[in-house]
Amino acid sequence: MTLYYKSIKYNFKILSIFILVVLSMMCVPPPDSSASDDNEKEQAYWDSVRTKLCPRKMSSAAEYYKNRDWESTVRIYGDIVKYRCDQDDPEEVYQYYAIAFEYLGKFDSSEYVLLKGLQLLPDNINLRKRLAYSYKKQGKLDQEIMEYSRLSDLIPDDVTVKTELAKLYGEQELYDDQIDILRQILDIDPNNENAQGDIARVYELTGRDPLQIYGERFRNNPDNVSYGLDFADRLLNADRPEDAIDVLKQVIRQDETSKVAYRQLGLAYDRAENFNDASNAYEKLHALDIRDFKVAIKVSDVNIAAGNYGKAMRWAEKAITSSKSGDAYGQRGNVYYKALQECRSADISDDDRIIASLAHQSFKKAEENGYRRFNNSLLWLEENEVLFGRTHWFMLDPKKQKQGYVKPESECYNWVEKRLDKDSSW
Repeated sequence: MTLYYKSIKYNFKILSIFILVVLSMMCVPPPDSSASDDNEKEQAYWDSVRTKLCPRKMSSAAEYYKNRDWESTVRIYGDIVKYRCDQDDPEEVYQYYAIAFEYLGKFDSSEYVLLKGLQLLPDNINLRKRLAYSYKKQGKLDQEIMEYSRLSDLIPDDVTVKTELAKLYGEQELYDDQIDILRQILDIDPNNENAQGDIARVYELTGRDPLQIYGERFRNNPDNVSYGLDFADRLLNADRPEDAIDVLKQVIRQDETSKVAYRQLGLAYDRAENFNDASNAYEKLHALDIRDFKVAIKVSDVNIAAGNYGKAMRWAEKAITSSKSGDAYGQRGNVYYKALQECRSADISDDDRIIASLAHQSFKKAEENGYRRFNNSLLWLEENEVLFGRTHWFMLDPKKQKQGYVKPESECYNWVEKRLDKDSSW
């Protein structure tokens, strides 16, 4: 009996629980469709309001901005954002909203506005530039660097952005990052002198060879004539003419008409005191433009240095033929003058005097044409009594006097073809 009673009691408990569950389910209210309808009505109402409100707000903002009423501009743009009038042109709204705060000197507020705008337009360049400016004015250097880094990724060909980023890295002594950005700038603009100077300076600061950057650039782009010429120029400035010669030979293989390459090659050979090869380089340069008498003078110069006075004179005469310039006459005088310094005897001979007089004539002709570079040499000839004059003429063998001119006969002057004619006063 007891067992039966317990069983009934247990079943009653189960039934009670079941009834409670059913009742609780019955008490849950059905979905309120009227609430959803109310939300839609409210959205429609505000859309209607914005249709009329937003144009007025935007017009007022433009007017206040034009009149430089920054307090009112900020207030109106605040309303524009509040009433969601920023949806049609968020860039304009947040950019000018931020600028208004900038004019008020409230750069923290400008930052807040720009960050809000960038939530809608994360890749907008103008907003990110203004944000970087806001960070700069607040002295938030780390955030400014981060922002310029984002900009550099967004507009990878913008040299101005990369230049500013490189500058910021340098101020923080983040030299490896600075070098990386400067290299990117040079990839875009190989002739950017500011970037070239900055990267060389950073290399020196970090104990690296600044030539390394130019060498790497050319080795990575061996077909780039401009890179090769730049590298060669740096090598010459570093007093490494032999290395410059190797680079310039590669450049000329790429472009056999490069006047700059031949000019630099001539200079490199000259500095390496390889005067014959310097002459060959300048002669090839002259062949590219036979009217360039200054190149003819360079050929003459390096042959003077080599002691090839005959060839030096031939090229000086070419310069005179093509230009009739004071430079060219001065160069001819210099060939005679340098030969005199090398060949003259302890007691000045008649041959020495003849050469001295020929040099003097050419120097005078140069000065008549307005070229005075060799004036000191001219004065030396006049002051040191080395010229061939009346006394020396009358000391000549009568047979030579009958010729009416004299020429040097010694071996050191055997290349001289010009005669020294008898002066009318002799």
